[in-house]
Amino acid sequence: MNNEEALQILGKVGAIIIDSHIVYSSGRHGAIYINKDAIYPHTKDISKLCRAIAERFSDDGIETVIAPAIGGCVLSNRVAEHLTDITKHEVLSVYAEKELFLGESRFVIKRGYDKFVADKRILVVEDVLTTGSSVKKVIEAVRDIRGNVVGLGALVNRGDVTPKDVADVPKLVSLINIKLDSYEETNCPLCSQRIPINIRVGHGKEYLDGKNAVKKKFISG
Repeated sequence: MNNEEALQILGKVGAIIIDSHIVYSSGRHGAIYINKDAIYPHTKDISKLCRAIAERFSDDGIETVIAPAIGGCVLSNRVAEHLTDITKHEVLSVYAEKELFLGESRFVIKRGYDKFVADKRILVVEDVLTTGSSVKKVIEAVRDIRGNVVGLGALVNRGDVTPKDVADVPKLVSLINIKLDSYEETNCPLCSQRIPINIRVGHGKEYLDGKNAVKKKFISG
């Protein structure tokens, strides 16, 4: 599966939103959004994409696939399923969970899954890479319990993320590589044109809620 074929699948299920005003998780603004959640209900399509990721790592001796919860759980399970089918050896699927520690978020491997990670050859999977910060924490969590991270597979790399950005992972593969322009709020042309912020996807609702909270505090104060 090439870049164009993967893009066609995302476009077919409405996972690509254009000509909008999006607030990304980084706080930056932009006009295009990859709505990863739109793909998950379409089981045949997500299976095709996961098969394509599995094929890229079929010769790497993967023993366990791990992803950040929640959305990544589907990817982990289906990629592991396809790797099992391709290699004829059982490949396990687990996930890492986010928690707060000393005021900062991190990923931890709970539920006894550590025994499927320690001293195993691990493939980390993610849906969309923007800065790579979340998946980097998953890689670090795997390494903290002696897991050998062999590679990172993603559906979309929209932030030009490199192996160096994600703790020097040995092999990084993404089905779709696309660079999307983004802007700080202070120099956002969409804000200048007063284009309404999309509150259905991305972090637009949280952004506007925060703005309104500050405004109310200012008025009441």
